[in-house]
Amino acid sequence: MKVLVATEKPFAKKAIDGIRSIIEGAKGELVLLEKYTSVDQFYAAVADVDALIVRSDKVTAEVLDHAKNLKIVVRAGAGFDNLDLAACTAHKVVAMNTPGQNSNAVAELALGLMVMMARNQYTPGTGCELKGKTLGIQAYGNVGRLVGNIAKGFGMKVQALDPFLPAEKIEADGVKAVTNLEELYATSDYLSLHIPATEQTKGSINYNLVSRMPKGATLINTARKEVINEPELMKVMEEREDLKYVADVAPACAEEMKAKFGNRFFATPKKMGAETGEANVNAGLAAANQIVDFLVNGNERFRLNK
Repeated sequence: MKVLVATEKPFAKKAIDGIRSIIEGAKGELVLLEKYTSVDQFYAAVADVDALIVRSDKVTAEVLDHAKNLKIVVRAGAGFDNLDLAACTAHKVVAMNTPGQNSNAVAELALGLMVMMARNQYTPGTGCELKGKTLGIQAYGNVGRLVGNIAKGFGMKVQALDPFLPAEKIEADGVKAVTNLEELYATSDYLSLHIPATEQTKGSINYNLVSRMPKGATLINTARKEVINEPELMKVMEEREDLKYVADVAPACAEEMKAKFGNRFFATPKKMGAETGEANVNAGLAAANQIVDFLVNGNERFRLNK
């Protein structure tokens, strides 16, 4: 088994050492392509490998055309919009992600962004406390559950909506289950997004929802920028001088939003949710273990494509 790690932004050395130990322990060979500067380098490196690990690197139909021996690609992380799943299926390549490995890092960032916005981005002026405020969580998966757990430590009231979970499963965590989006937005002082970017969710966070939020509310997006209807978000923030928006992924109109809304808006320069040493290592090791388990045992547990 020959495994390629192709990363424009490399894993930490500790992660690579762990990946190497896992692959070589299974009698495999590890190949590294780090900080590459052209897709042609990617094409050449993937030509004869059986498995591929990427981070945010795009695995397109063209990449797969060059990967004649490829059997599996694993995105080290939860999001997988950089993988062309249809092309993977067409090329008979199994595509996986590593759900849960970055969850704590993203959850801690979400709470950190809430604190920062509650304190006016740490500029002079009277802020507010999180204690006693209501946090709404849209999508109660790995990250959402952790966000709720941490928020309860701040003394927040937590409620969540997830159409894929029964209400009793949410409420078993001491979290109120909300049955519709309109209610979630209308009753949340802070609203944390954890939905994926799909055809159903892209642009779904719109004027109708955000305009329902209570006075002084904050929308927190550590998911994907594509889920936000940016023109409609701009419109409601222009009409409502009390609303705030903070994102771990800069919107296309970030400069305009900063100019118009000042401390009511903040976006990280680049996506930072998974940018911790721990998450970096966890996701890399999980990817390597999943590859070995698939190639040796045929385990497809985290398969994304049909």
